[in-house]
Amino acid sequence: MHEGISHVAVLGTGTIGASWAAYLLSRGLSVAASDPAPQAEAFLRRFVETAWPTLERLGLHPEADPARLTFTADPVAAVEGAGWVQENGPERIELKVALFEHISAALPPDAVIASSSSTLLPTAMQARTRHPERLVLGHPFNPPHLIPLVEVVGGERTAPEAVERAMRFYAAVGKHPIRLRKEMPGHVSNRLQAAIWREAAYLVEQGVVSVADVDAAVSQGPGLRWAIMGPIMTYHLGGGAGGLRYLMDHIGVAPLWPELGTPEMTPAFEQALIEGVEAEAGGKPVAEMAADRDRKLVAILDGLR
Repeated sequence: MHEGISHVAVLGTGTIGASWAAYLLSRGLSVAASDPAPQAEAFLRRFVETAWPTLERLGLHPEADPARLTFTADPVAAVEGAGWVQENGPERIELKVALFEHISAALPPDAVIASSSSTLLPTAMQARTRHPERLVLGHPFNPPHLIPLVEVVGGERTAPEAVERAMRFYAAVGKHPIRLRKEMPGHVSNRLQAAIWREAAYLVEQGVVSVADVDAAVSQGPGLRWAIMGPIMTYHLGGGAGGLRYLMDHIGVAPLWPELGTPEMTPAFEQALIEGVEAEAGGKPVAEMAADRDRKLVAILDGLR
């Protein structure tokens, strides 16, 4: 049991939800999943089967068993008896508000509902749920069964204990939760990605570099360091023995900020980016590249451990 929770519900079993389900099963929890799509159960079970050898390599809980997965198209039936709900539906506020209203009567007041939403804020999602005090954002990084990060924040009506419980639960199942002190569109990691993506696109737009080379400028450079430590700690080491204070006093950490640009995303430039990344991919299918990414993520995680 993790924080008194042994059974969870996963609502929405697309790529993110299926990844969550596989991970939570690997941590010894039983999982009731739900999704209205006609082929959702087949996709989910294939995903779990494919991910399981990787999860075995990373280390399974003694009670981990993919057979502890059940599926129903009815979200109310899925949440009955669940101590935790991880929601992964489409990024449409009206759907989430209706879903949380629909399932709230079937859950005890102390069962936390966590949304994996990448863009929507918990305050908006609390609009009609019976117990808004137990709704939090629990935003993972894709793919959740491999990436440890989970961003946690409550809405205006979320009880502090629900946020605390979310932090404890995610830590108990082996995640690395971070607490946001307030709601922010895009949360943290997606905002950081957006900042890098904007400048990467700008450099391509200005004719400075190709799509393949701007990707290499990250993956073969600072991206290697960012797998070990974040950008602020990286700058701290960059200051040598004097650390970040030396860097700020003698070199500065923001001299290029005024030079950063915003590309004009015209249809022609969007097409140029698409053609550039397709050339970089060299005809490899996305699924093949994602599998290669996951193998390398496991190797990085092994190295960090």
